[in-house]
Amino acid sequence: MNSYPPLKSLVFLDSVMRNSSFSAAAAELCVTPGAVGQQIQKLEAWLGLPLFVRQVRQLSPTPDGLAYWQQIQPALARIADASRRVRHQRSRSVALSMPPTFAAKWFPRRMAGFLTRHPDIALHLNSTTTLVEFERDGIDLAIRYFDGHAPDLETTLLHSDEARLYCQPGYAAAIGLAQPEHIARATLLTTTMHPHWPTWLGRFTPLSAAQIDALPQIRFDQGVMAIEAAKQGQGLILTSPLLVEEELAQGSLFAPFDHALPLAAGYHVIHPRALPLRPAALALKKWLIEVAAEPGPADRMHLE
Repeated sequence: MNSYPPLKSLVFLDSVMRNSSFSAAAAELCVTPGAVGQQIQKLEAWLGLPLFVRQVRQLSPTPDGLAYWQQIQPALARIADASRRVRHQRSRSVALSMPPTFAAKWFPRRMAGFLTRHPDIALHLNSTTTLVEFERDGIDLAIRYFDGHAPDLETTLLHSDEARLYCQPGYAAAIGLAQPEHIARATLLTTTMHPHWPTWLGRFTPLSAAQIDALPQIRFDQGVMAIEAAKQGQGLILTSPLLVEEELAQGSLFAPFDHALPLAAGYHVIHPRALPLRPAALALKKWLIEVAAEPGPADRMHLE
């Protein structure tokens, strides 16, 4: 008798155990539920014992089946990880994850430069603020907004950050925004990433804490939505100069005051310390560091 069980069946067993369903496993494996059942029966015949108790609309692993899966599952995971690493080691594609507003506002203006320099590398872009599991999610590099402290990650600062006030020129004229204290006449547009209005107003205006608390606010969980609202004359936005480069260049937003609030967080490119970067990912990281060091439109405007 062959000492190896039907190896294909092990993959099916792993999927059924994780999904607790033949149908869900079939969807994951892109086969029919009947094909899943055949593979499980094949493995049960080889092992000489049942792996599941089958009831109407209910599937439960037997104690032997559960114990067997718990023993083989780590080995299957190692095989998958090792195979993925070998397969992708020489791949000329790279997956980059970024926060949505950064992906919409900063990256597109520069992306063509990377593709021109590396036409043989295929970019796969992911937009999210959630933490990524690099190996599980197939992500090579991520750009995240934080203080840079992450012991298990290699972190490189791309841009430190500061919060500045911006608004539409017509909105500033409509409320007579000539002095910082005139912000008392405005609506504040607040984002999850830059919720710093109390600090900014407390430092740069004579408004009291009570006056600041009384100001009308609209809160956004996505910075790109708040920027669009500011462009439409809905209020004042406090955000990073990096995220409004296009609006400043076009004149749809401007900075009525030159007050900047330095922030501890910044944009970092990160990847796991324990995993070496593939050549394509290393090329993208080097390019990101290089292009981030170049003065952008907002930098030049604030220097003038």
